[in-house]
Amino acid sequence: MQFASKEISSAQQAPHKRLIDDLERHLAAPYQKPLQTHNLEAFEQLLKHINSNKYEQLILDSCCGTGLSSRALANNNPGALVIGIDRSLKRLNTESLNAGELPENCLLLRANCEDIWRLCEREGLVFKQHFLLYPNPYPKTEHLKRRWHGHPVFPLLPKLAQKTELRSNWRIYLEEFELCWRHLGAGETQLNELAVQEPLTLFERKYLNSGQALYQLICQNQL
Repeated sequence: MQFASKEISSAQQAPHKRLIDDLERHLAAPYQKPLQTHNLEAFEQLLKHINSNKYEQLILDSCCGTGLSSRALANNNPGALVIGIDRSLKRLNTESLNAGELPENCLLLRANCEDIWRLCEREGLVFKQHFLLYPNPYPKTEHLKRRWHGHPVFPLLPKLAQKTELRSNWRIYLEEFELCWRHLGAGETQLNELAVQEPLTLFERKYLNSGQALYQLICQNQL
């Protein structure tokens, strides 16, 4: 079965005018929302898994949806522990029912990314790679704060991994993320159109089937 998807429609045709002003406000007032209990429990599970196994690298797959991408990353990186995070237990269970057992080097956690990111930063965990694959673009102009680079937790992201990779079918989302990353002085970035051979996510597959252009942003971190 072929899945198709409509192209993103938005009145916003360039990076948001309020982008850097909002980032400056977040830098001046760090994110201090209380940590949720289920996220603390998920993080304890993460630490237990890391401490009970010996892996050459750690890879983080945030907002992993069904975990399809986490499975692929684990199979492609057998020496690494791949940790997939999504807030929806239903999404995580969907692929598990269809694909059978997880690879031994893959851990899927039901949790909110913003809490897990804060806990990783607090614990000093540094990932070899961090993937944010096709985050919800929230393309309406008034929804800037719902995008990850518009969220008050964004300044923590450069501290989490040596390399951060985003993919999206809305180039403006990646342009905004890149501008914020550079404003932090976090490291070099590279934004390119992406040629996909084997889709990592269901969204990536749908966008390819629709003939949409896909984009990739690589952010190097100066850790």
